[in-house]
Amino acid sequence: MLNVIDYIPGNTLLHRLNPVTKLALAAAIIIATFLANSYLGLVGLLTFTLLLAAYAGVFGRLARLLKLLVPIACIMLVLQVIFVRSGTVLVGFVTDEGLITGGKACLRLLGVALPLVLVLMVTKLTDLANACVEKLHLPYKYAFAFTTALRFVPVFNQEMNAIIEAQTARGVAYDTKNPLKKIQLMLPLCIPLLVSSVSKTDATALAAEQRGFYLRTRESSFKRYPMRGIDIAAFVLCVAIIAAGVAL
Repeated sequence: MLNVIDYIPGNTLLHRLNPVTKLALAAAIIIATFLANSYLGLVGLLTFTLLLAAYAGVFGRLARLLKLLVPIACIMLVLQVIFVRSGTVLVGFVTDEGLITGGKACLRLLGVALPLVLVLMVTKLTDLANACVEKLHLPYKYAFAFTTALRFVPVFNQEMNAIIEAQTARGVAYDTKNPLKKIQLMLPLCIPLLVSSVSKTDATALAAEQRGFYLRTRESSFKRYPMRGIDIAAFVLCVAIIAAGVAL
């Protein structure tokens, strides 16, 4: 089963961009999302991200993540409506300022979360780490730690599902609709998952040392990541996106 952040091969311009350029594009969208102060700007940036996903052929999987984020965004909207008391009262304790602030907070949450995930969908983690080491002069151990943490996400998800299935076979009702009851059932699972994660981390560290991890330098990678014309054009687009965020 594919994880949300698993790489999907493709031959689009987005796939062919330098990994550092893809990070810059995602960073530009995130910065513009924080700078934008209107619904037009926030919706436009979110739409632009979804259009990029559709162009790269990963819209379906990004939509899966969007479905998971929408309930969280709704919770943020409710909290903003409850705690923002300024503005004109519309109904009961609901004010227009609360709705406006809550709506923008929801759009910002979605606009900040999706671009980086989109980059991970169209970039191999190995290429991302090596390009950051080569172009950004990031120490390899930090790049390795970041990419390894991302690789462990689906592994821990599978282990959590296996533990839940084992407990369900023993009669534990994990399919309950009560969210508080579900949280109460999930908390005990953190202990076996933590033990498993420590064991896997230790095994990974030993394997890396056996392969000469500490001898790795910026020149060790056989693959190079040159900047091409499309990367320069993408950087110009990044500047335009940030400028649009400031204007809107």
